Amino acid sequence: MAQSVVGVRELKAQLSKYLRQVKAGRSFIVTEHGKAVGRLVPTAQSLGEKLSAMIDSGRADWNGRRPEPLKPVARAKRGHSLAEMLLEDRR
Repeated sequence: MAQSVVGVRELKAQLSKYLRQVKAGRSFIVTEHGKAVGRLVPTAQSLGEKLSAMIDSGRADWNGRRPEPLKPVARAKRGHSLAEMLLEDRR
């Protein structure tokens, strides 16, 4: 992520221009009298936006339906609790 420096006066005078650049992913350090006072950074993407980007880039595939529930990998033996089974497995 590229970071540039911009003064408060310049930022105020051309706010729309800088906001367009932030929307495009660019970050800025805001200065006042040559001293850094803040940062202007893009917001994090929502989960839906991240998933859409993954689908668009081909890194994920989705048919639009809810996923089917997973089947249990193991079942507890009759008369044994899960805690007992874990303790037995750790021995």
